[in-house]
Amino acid sequence: MTKFIRRLLAACLCATAFAHLAHAGYPERPITLVVPYAPGGSADALARVLAVRIGAKLGTSVIVDNRAGASGTIGASFAAKAAPDGYTVLYDATPYSINPHLFPRMPYADGALQPLSLVALAPNIVIVRADSPLKSIQDLVAKAKAEPGKINFASGGSGTVQRLAAELLRQRLALDMVHVGYKSGGPAIVDVMGGQVDFMFSTIAASYPLVSSGKLRALAASSPQRSPRLPAVPTLGETVAPGYEAYEWNGLLLPAGTPAPIADRLHKAVVEVLKEDEVKQRFVDVGVQPVGSTPAEFAEFLKKEDAKWAEVIRKGHIKLD
Repeated sequence: MTKFIRRLLAACLCATAFAHLAHAGYPERPITLVVPYAPGGSADALARVLAVRIGAKLGTSVIVDNRAGASGTIGASFAAKAAPDGYTVLYDATPYSINPHLFPRMPYADGALQPLSLVALAPNIVIVRADSPLKSIQDLVAKAKAEPGKINFASGGSGTVQRLAAELLRQRLALDMVHVGYKSGGPAIVDVMGGQVDFMFSTIAASYPLVSSGKLRALAASSPQRSPRLPAVPTLGETVAPGYEAYEWNGLLLPAGTPAPIADRLHKAVVEVLKEDEVKQRFVDVGVQPVGSTPAEFAEFLKKEDAKWAEVIRKGHIKLD
């Protein structure tokens, strides 16, 4: 080995050691967890559960910063443009995979954020009013086929999973159904309950109290497996649409270029927290499945979500409201 190569290797080893030492004190100040949605929603609630526990693991405070607006793009853009130093973390959800196919231009560059971990998966359920003549998902599909254009479905807006999950089902089964858009999911559920709209896809967190009290009926779940929260409700895959799968997901991302030692420490803390019995129970109680993936697994998941929703939006000619 030449003297030059020995010196080069020594310099590389020193640089690596220095980099690890430079990040050894992380975190030295509070971490900001950006939630690009309004306070009080399901993503915000779960983010706050994680914030407390992750902070305890890392020995610092994790402050939730709600930056809502434009389907989550305002908060995501803020996080994407933050310094890649581990002190800004984005807690995003399914609109992250949908927005690039609805907005003519995104406010941050593709690749500006790097996946850290998939946090949770939340299936939707197909709900109808309690006294609806549609007693099963088979009834709904049969009526939609027998009476094209007569069945309508609600959602909280064109860019929501509620809307796209129904559109995915419509495309898979070649159904003719009418979309009725609302400004949010709450009023949509109210109108389903009142019979103004035939059905909608809704998260378990939003509709479980009304289902359990008998004010709504759940016909099917959008996940491959039945929800532990509603084990008697069949899945779309096992009834009318084999292979059907549509989730609302939550995940953590970092500004691209965050040093590996910092990203690794954050990831370790997240995975440990998601394995805690108390945290798992909090998630399950609202119909959400805790995950805790590797960054590579989350990146692959995002790739599939992006492709799926891009196709649904293109085929359905869906535009923002």
